[in-house]
Amino acid sequence: MTQLVEHGGQSLAYETHGEGPVVVGLHGLTATRRYVVMGSNTLPREGRRLVLYDARGHGSSSPAAGGDYSYASLAGDLEAVMDELDIAHALVVGASMGAHTAIRFALERPERVRGLAIVTPAYDPERPSDLAHWDALARGLREGGVEGFVAAYELDRVPPGWRATVERVLRQRLASHAHPDAVADALAAVPRSRPFEDWDELSAIETPTLVVGSRDEADPAHPLATAQRYADAIAGARLHVEDEGRSPIAWQGGALSRLLLDF
Repeated sequence: MTQLVEHGGQSLAYETHGEGPVVVGLHGLTATRRYVVMGSNTLPREGRRLVLYDARGHGSSSPAAGGDYSYASLAGDLEAVMDELDIAHALVVGASMGAHTAIRFALERPERVRGLAIVTPAYDPERPSDLAHWDALARGLREGGVEGFVAAYELDRVPPGWRATVERVLRQRLASHAHPDAVADALAAVPRSRPFEDWDELSAIETPTLVVGSRDEADPAHPLATAQRYADAIAGARLHVEDEGRSPIAWQGGALSRLLLDF
């Protein structure tokens, strides 16, 4: 059942499943809470309390006041959800934007993160984001809805073997938002925010960390080399990648959940 956290004028939609040690899931830009473990019930079935919520402006959560989609505010929302549910600390799992939010939170509030799972990170402090691409996606969504976004995505850049899957997921994700203009605002704002400034900052993270990468053939927007940099920068971090020719682990909720249980 969907419930709401009220935080700084923000309404954040969340749901919980199961009982036991807590796992909090954070989704990526343009996704919703469903797109962390893809509807898998493996974690609750195996004795974990799974908490999922829609980031500000996404899914059933309200648009950000003043258009603030900075990582500082996204990390503040994570803390607000944990406070609402009296969660002292948790295994925090984040995909893409959610991964960067989790990193920011782990740097700011390390005592509240008992484990960290960084799934398909894309942010590289040494490589500027392609802001023109993000702005085109935002404009496409705002002016043309789902069709405009898909057109701006330039699916011809996706390898042919994965193109139909990517297009289907894009359409499903974009149809799941109560406030599509807020998602467009986030598309323009999030890539302009920096969750951390330098790779050396990640050496401060001491919590056990799992990095889940994906091979570039299927997921070029989240380079495997970037996932490797995160694993190298965080002491003791372990990197997991799907086998050659298989779907990325990040796309398989059950497989990701089993990795989290083993971790």
